[in-house]
Amino acid sequence: MLHELNHASVYLSLALLGVALLGRLRCPDIGWLTIPCFFLQAPVIELAWVVFAIDVIYLGWLLDADSSGQLAHWLSLLFTAAAAAAQYRTLAAGCNAQQEARNALQRAPQELQTQALDDTRAKLLRTHVPASAWLRPFRLQSPAVEIIKNLAYGEHERQQLDIYRPRDWQQAIRNNGNRPLPVLLQIHGGGWMVGGKEQQARPLMDFLAQRGWLCVAINYRLSPAARFPDHLLDVKRALHWIKTGIRDFGGDPQFVATTGGSAGGHLCSLLALTANRSRQLLQPGFETADSSVQACVPFYGVYDFLDRHNSRPKIDSTKFYRDYVMPEGPESAPELWQLASPIAQVDATAPPFMVVHGSFDSLSYVEDARHFVQALGSTSTQPVLYLELAGAQHAFELFHSPRTEHTINAVQQFLEAVYSRHIHPPTAPQPEHGDRQTR
Repeated sequence: MLHELNHASVYLSLALLGVALLGRLRCPDIGWLTIPCFFLQAPVIELAWVVFAIDVIYLGWLLDADSSGQLAHWLSLLFTAAAAAAQYRTLAAGCNAQQEARNALQRAPQELQTQALDDTRAKLLRTHVPASAWLRPFRLQSPAVEIIKNLAYGEHERQQLDIYRPRDWQQAIRNNGNRPLPVLLQIHGGGWMVGGKEQQARPLMDFLAQRGWLCVAINYRLSPAARFPDHLLDVKRALHWIKTGIRDFGGDPQFVATTGGSAGGHLCSLLALTANRSRQLLQPGFETADSSVQACVPFYGVYDFLDRHNSRPKIDSTKFYRDYVMPEGPESAPELWQLASPIAQVDATAPPFMVVHGSFDSLSYVEDARHFVQALGSTSTQPVLYLELAGAQHAFELFHSPRTEHTINAVQQFLEAVYSRHIHPPTAPQPEHGDRQTR
């Protein structure tokens, strides 16, 4: 019996080591097999503290076991110790997001630094991350936040939105100098084919709503029934709803920032970069409405449908877009494919951007984000911040983790800085930042 137990402990230790090593390596470029790699790797990375605790507990049990003369026992100890060491490095990489975020923010221009913030808004910043913020990873709503669900912004069943706001939103307005609350428009991901408004960015929206923001999460029509630009048209229609009706809920229609992850990162970037363009195509029925936003924070987005920099050499993403997202192929509709590529829409009128991406992302490649940031930084007259998170997978911020919380802190500071500049406009012309690339 002891012999069988020792052999089982070796297998368990090897399994723990395999899990730990999975979190330390970027998934190889193996075509569509990277999708299951993502589903296996993401929880190992962002719940590293849970796996590390399991490793330590099991290692302690092995050290206490009375079978030191068995070879299998010593192998189990070795493998488990190696697993714990590797998993600790994964955990440390997540915690290092604090320094990565600081580095990104320090490269921001002077008017976006902490000292430039409005005094009232600066008090809302969270400067550190307590363990209580991530020890309950799936606690996604605070009792201090009210959610108003399923408001229609159009006639289609998918054209609905939820509003997240402080439960005492009237007091929040008073705290904001009797100004309506700044608004964040959240656009969910899911490959343009799946997903919903209640599933993503919950930690970010809950956090900001507790600190005087009004967050709006939307649904939009999904592929393959919907084809581009239907998704973008819905996003613009939702923005129009915000600008005409959000004041009734305590929000400021004059300050709307946007964010989203994956397909949502693609759409929020396009929303920001195509403001008031192609109105007949993208704003049917509300052509004269203003479709500009004041800031954009895309998470692990897709920025080039044509992959002009060969960022995804072993994945034929063009076939996926042609079959499920776009109405025609790039040969027959080149202008539409350019319109669907945020990198092709970059110009000097872009609003402030903060691009967030993980270096281990196996669904939206980090090389694509780097090219996008380079194009923005060399063209836009507004600040462009880039936060690349070492060891982070796709969709890393769906629940609480050390990396998620440090990223939220950075996003809050960026948004508060842009908002402070909005409520206290500079009196002198600001220098151009077109030559600033903040990688």
